[in-house]
Amino acid sequence: MSNINNDPTGALSLMGRLATCYPELPLPPEAGQAGTPFALPAPVTVPAGVVLFDEAAPCGGFPLVLDGEVRVARGTPRGRSIELYRVGPGEICVVSTASLFGSAPMPAHGVTAVPTQLLLLSPATFEAWTGHLPFRRHVFGLFAERLSDVIALAEAVAFQRLDQRLAAALLGHGAVVALTHQGLADELGTVREMVTRLLRRFERAGWVALGRERIEVADAAALRRVAEGEPA
Repeated sequence: MSNINNDPTGALSLMGRLATCYPELPLPPEAGQAGTPFALPAPVTVPAGVVLFDEAAPCGGFPLVLDGEVRVARGTPRGRSIELYRVGPGEICVVSTASLFGSAPMPAHGVTAVPTQLLLLSPATFEAWTGHLPFRRHVFGLFAERLSDVIALAEAVAFQRLDQRLAAALLGHGAVVALTHQGLADELGTVREMVTRLLRRFERAGWVALGRERIEVADAAALRRVAEGEPA
């Protein structure tokens, strides 16, 4: 990781921040004790657009996001890719977890979507933490939930038309979508030209209003019918 600044936050204060961001995460009692295999690392602050991990690379650790968001996708970071999910405070990264448990290379890449602060548990520290049964059970539970989301995405890509997926994505961002056409294309795993063509069709139908890096949802009911595969 490049462009990362260490944060000198003290262990006790850091434990409190971690408990706030991950209120249900059972921390090992020794996590706040410096010099032990369980000790918390110092948090790092990462600018937006930094590649935290790349496909086929060894897993560098288990990230716990304190602030910001990490976009996890399959494909090349600066080429065509499909977004699998995003990791924010209180959430875990499935591919990091799977890679650490299976001692396997990373099957996807992660890029900071916005300026992000996180803790990166080293593989050795993560292994020590998984010896704490409540932590291990909680991580496996979150892993199962996130895996279900990834399976749902795979089903959507395989069985839903792109217009359905685009309509659902627009609804998922609220009344005003502050994304470029390329950003939506990256999220959906397609090319910008296809997204632009569909958005213009939606605009002609009166469902959205297009602006510069801004899409306003004008008819959410119509988009919802499209997302569900019904006639709009």
